[in-house]
Amino acid sequence: MPEHESRNRPEETDMARRNQQEAAPGSLDRTWHLARTPLEIDVAELEYALMRSFEAFGRWQAECLASVVDFAASGPENALLHIIRMNDRPKSIRDLAYMANREDIPNIQYSLRKLIKGGMVERSGSGRSGVTYEVTDLGRDVTDRYADVRAALLIDAVRHVPELAQRLEDAARTLELMTGIYAQAARNAATHRRLPGLSSAVTSAKRVKP
Repeated sequence: MPEHESRNRPEETDMARRNQQEAAPGSLDRTWHLARTPLEIDVAELEYALMRSFEAFGRWQAECLASVVDFAASGPENALLHIIRMNDRPKSIRDLAYMANREDIPNIQYSLRKLIKGGMVERSGSGRSGVTYEVTDLGRDVTDRYADVRAALLIDAVRHVPELAQRLEDAARTLELMTGIYAQAARNAATHRRLPGLSSAVTSAKRVKP
């Protein structure tokens, strides 16, 4: 048998490792209703880590912003401010929604009004397609100081974790890949959406004996 065929494939090696872990005395049971198989376990643990990371990221954004300006902003509002500042060019609501992978236009409009009231963003143009947003001088100063605090605290912390910086690119690519998979799965799920009350009606009908 050729040498390359005698070697275990990555998925076989990974499965063998999981089987050994599951067979080990005192090993943790990682299964639950969304984690029934080894692959489901891996995806569920990624999702759980992603949820916790998102919440921690939001708290970091709020505290970092609060350290440079007296303005209360949610994580998405904070992110919106920096996306508006990105590359120092005006952006439409459609641009902002596309870049942030968001569809909740009314919430984006509310956040924009809040940032405008706070003096950090200004609106220009008119009409549905001609309105754009950009940061004011205050917004530019705030985002610059935010970047300074971010570099001093967050980036410095990353720098001091061995090999973490080298792993960030792979992590970003993995998250982008999963974003595409979730988007496609969401479109597929939308084709199977049921009418309100239909599921309970079908279940009740199945329970009725002929």
